[in-house]
Amino acid sequence: MSARRTLLELLDAALRAVDGRVAVASALARDARHSPIFAIGKAASSMVLGARAVLGGTTETLLITKDGHVPPELRGAAGVTVIESAHPLPDARSLAAGEELARRLQALPGDACPLFLVSGGSSSLVESLQPGHDLDDLRALNDLGLSAGWDIAQLNARRARLSRLKGGGVARLLGNRRARALFISDVPGDDVDVIGSGLLGRHQGQFDSIDRQVVANVERAVQAAVDAGAARGLTLEAGTRRFDGDAAEVAAHFLDTLRATRADGVVWGGESTVRLPARHGRGGRNTHLALAMARSMRSAEPLTMLAAGTDGTDGPTDDAGAIVDAGTIERAELGGCDVERAFEEFDSGTALEAAGDLVHTGPTGTNVGDVLIGLKQTATSLRGLVPPRML
Repeated sequence: MSARRTLLELLDAALRAVDGRVAVASALARDARHSPIFAIGKAASSMVLGARAVLGGTTETLLITKDGHVPPELRGAAGVTVIESAHPLPDARSLAAGEELARRLQALPGDACPLFLVSGGSSSLVESLQPGHDLDDLRALNDLGLSAGWDIAQLNARRARLSRLKGGGVARLLGNRRARALFISDVPGDDVDVIGSGLLGRHQGQFDSIDRQVVANVERAVQAAVDAGAARGLTLEAGTRRFDGDAAEVAAHFLDTLRATRADGVVWGGESTVRLPARHGRGGRNTHLALAMARSMRSAEPLTMLAAGTDGTDGPTDDAGAIVDAGTIERAELGGCDVERAFEEFDSGTALEAAGDLVHTGPTGTNVGDVLIGLKQTATSLRGLVPPRML
């Protein structure tokens, strides 16, 4: 069994551990009183499937998610209104989705007890702006955040200042109504005031009647990968905290850690950042990080590493990330790519496609940030697990 196959299987184990359908159904098992359902985010569809399995297949549902993230069983399903919106950059559909959400919230009867299902991506997918602001302001803020390399907490805090919905706006619209909110977290500390720009966060510290619970996070995904490794005789070392900061710096630190460990490999979870120039190529933070690791490897070094987004997308691409090794750079160059140019121009996706190293999963049903998994090819065992769903 190759190291690459093993890495894909470990990634699959991580994704299954934080699957939105399973996480939501488990959280609702003892509490089946909520209606209607409002689900927003890249993992919204899987979360809806989990909720409706418990609450009933006709529960009124507003589903707002990214293009291509709605499974056939929810299209045309009884009681389900689907809005496919824009990600990672908001557009007019984001504003239309926000107005529909606000309208439904304001129309709720006083005795309603809605269920909110929130995951990463909500910041772009749904928006209703404060008076005096427009879509151009929102896009300019996103551009500023990308060029400045802001982390998700910084960007979401700034977004909330423009919004009627974010930063506790939904809580304000709910007033004293009871509600429950389940979150799949992609932010440090699982802070519900930050997830989705605080879509279901607290309104200016005021008391409300929303019961909030995080049902999946990247720590759970990391532990699942470690456990999957142990099941096949591999000792994997889990990171002690979420990684963050510049992608190239994270790459250097991860590579050093993998080289130094006495374990068979290393698993980290978190989210890096990149400072994008005005003009850049194809790629995202994970492919940039992966290419940075490949550029720093020694000839024939026996290491193989995966960097991937748990939502199945890396920035504005359909790539989840990449798997790299000591042969990546040579393969990319043989494929006709100038690797140094690609790295400097943030065109990592082009380089890694030339190398044949990109990873594609499609929509995963979750979104807890990114995972890095590295293996030493001297590992004592690379026996297979069950076939991963992305292969």
